[in-house]
Amino acid sequence: MIKDLGARVETVWNGLRPVTKDLIVGAMKSGGAHQSRAKQTFYDAHADWEVSRLLAALDEQSKSAAIRTNASKLSELSELADTCARVLEDQTASAEVFIQLAERALKDNDYSRLDKLADRLVERFASAEIAEIVRQTETPQIRAIAYETLAMLPVSLLTPLIDDSLYSNIAIAALEQKAYEFESDEARDVLEQLDAEPPNFDQ
Repeated sequence: MIKDLGARVETVWNGLRPVTKDLIVGAMKSGGAHQSRAKQTFYDAHADWEVSRLLAALDEQSKSAAIRTNASKLSELSELADTCARVLEDQTASAEVFIQLAERALKDNDYSRLDKLADRLVERFASAEIAEIVRQTETPQIRAIAYETLAMLPVSLLTPLIDDSLYSNIAIAALEQKAYEFESDEARDVLEQLDAEPPNFDQ
């Protein structure tokens, strides 16, 4: 099947580690019930990168005329791409991969899937990784989701970001949203302290 999906997809697939191939094949075999299987299978940051790279190759190949004019190949490609996306949705805690998945959902106008992705931000992602989504994305909807998630986090998880030059402005904006939209007295107290004592990026 892989050979029929284009040279780039075949090259990426051949470069996957066996454990990553097993993860994807197992997910395809079990379909919608793959989640428990995926959690039992070894998964690390490299697998995350490999599955994301394969998904990107599949999405790119789906635009080619050779695929779009062949219903059988398009169906096979879509099935594999959807499997990769589901694996990533269940496992990833990476800003880059979240943006990739959210952009796919927006492209498909799949707002239900976008909502589920937003839920996973709260469940799985570190505050710095959520801030990294804000920093990297150019898509207003994705930035808004990340900011809203940050604003829902405890103040104790936001304050360490203030002294990081990459995320300071993002953390302050999230604290402002938390203070004035969510009426958090604790967030207001932190903002008042910041007015009196600016962030220290030397630490």
